[in-house]
Amino acid sequence: MAVSAALSTGERLSVPGLRNTEVQRVRRLQRRLARAKPGSNRRARVRTAIGRIKARETDRRKDWVEQTSTALARRYDLIRVEDLKIKNMVRSARGTLTVPGTNVRAKAGLNPSIHAAGWGQLVTRLEQKAPGRVEKINPAYTSQICHACGHRAPENRESQAVFRCRACGHVDHADVNAAKNIRDIAVGRTVTARGALQPLGGAVNREPQPVLSSG
Repeated sequence: MAVSAALSTGERLSVPGLRNTEVQRVRRLQRRLARAKPGSNRRARVRTAIGRIKARETDRRKDWVEQTSTALARRYDLIRVEDLKIKNMVRSARGTLTVPGTNVRAKAGLNPSIHAAGWGQLVTRLEQKAPGRVEKINPAYTSQICHACGHRAPENRESQAVFRCRACGHVDHADVNAAKNIRDIAVGRTVTARGALQPLGGAVNREPQPVLSSG
């Protein structure tokens, strides 16, 4: 998931994850861990090294959530978000012996990226920092509907990132298009700007409300 959250303003927000060098180091350490003897000191050292890098990733995600939620709470009167059932989204796809799961390998790769995106944490902190100003909207079909002409078709969602309307040819980032649809499904398109909470340096005027769509 390259985009953690997309706004109806067109902004795309992403959690800063591990750098390429850190990802490569984790992979090397995981290979060492697989070869290490269970219960050995070497295995313990490798697990500790992996844990340090993973903790770094978690800290970066938490910092991003705090900064992003604070900025959005200060900028906007009303924030509408997709009402995603994250627990269901990350549920195991393995199934049972009698009813085997489907796309197990793909699902196993997707689940960590859903957690890493920090979507659930972001919404929780928004609700805490902007009490009464966060609305959860049912996202059904919003990824299939063209914001420009209203045509709905599964084929409109060309890929994870690209939305291309089969009727009018409108092209947009898929998550931004969905966020615009959620904005329009909800009550009204704009909210009158008013003074924000007083941050350091004086008041900041708030802009019309955004809508967030997950990546």
